[in-house]
Amino acid sequence: MTDSSPDTREWDASAYDTLNAPMTERGNDAVGRLELRGGETVLDAGCGTGEVTATLLERLPRGHVIALDGSSAMLNAARERFAGDSRVSFVHTDLREPLVPAVTAASVDAIVSTSTFHWVRDHDALFRHLAAVLRPGGQLVVDCGGAGNIGAVLDVLRALGYEDHPWTYAGIEQTQARLRAAGFDAADVRLVPRTTQFDADEQLERFLTSVVLRTFAIELGPERGAAFVHDVAARLPERAIHWVRLEIVARLSGAAAPS
Repeated sequence: MTDSSPDTREWDASAYDTLNAPMTERGNDAVGRLELRGGETVLDAGCGTGEVTATLLERLPRGHVIALDGSSAMLNAARERFAGDSRVSFVHTDLREPLVPAVTAASVDAIVSTSTFHWVRDHDALFRHLAAVLRPGGQLVVDCGGAGNIGAVLDVLRALGYEDHPWTYAGIEQTQARLRAAGFDAADVRLVPRTTQFDADEQLERFLTSVVLRTFAIELGPERGAAFVHDVAARLPERAIHWVRLEIVARLSGAAAPS
């Protein structure tokens, strides 16, 4: 990215908040898979505007959430949502980079992440960065795009000449191997299909613009980006997005985290 290139790491927080129902549902499911007593410190890795963070806080009456995001707009929306709540602190950093010292090494009891990790190309480095801030025995619970995710959209992109895309959609075995290499064990890794249906073409195009194809739309600019999204939507076989979610439940090797 040059100095004049658009920053595709930034998100339109207000638009996302009107479209995030599928991501919030999956995030709430991920929070439900955490084993919590209520006093832990949990890193919300890719907190967005804080919808899932709010669910996490319900389970941490005596605990603390570190809300982390690489988008200033998303993080600012989360700051506003939780203004005055001393149980939340905020970290603006990129998951592609080491999390220490932005997050103190071995200071976190658990990490939860929703709809974020597929935007990080290097999962080997990502899992190492996460392991560095987890206490021994700490939990990692993830929902992100996995192998086969948005298959129909990828088919359309290839037909339009876009062979490269910004996502890592990993499979079960390679994810388990990466987790082991980073020091995790007892990993339950699954690929789970889900579908989001849209009632109107306009809804589908708004979702594609703000979520699925947002990097393409940003790089192409408003006019060309809108035409591109419209073309992709028109070529899809139905007014739906078919997801394949990579769900991870793992623990960092070592003694159980203190209660």
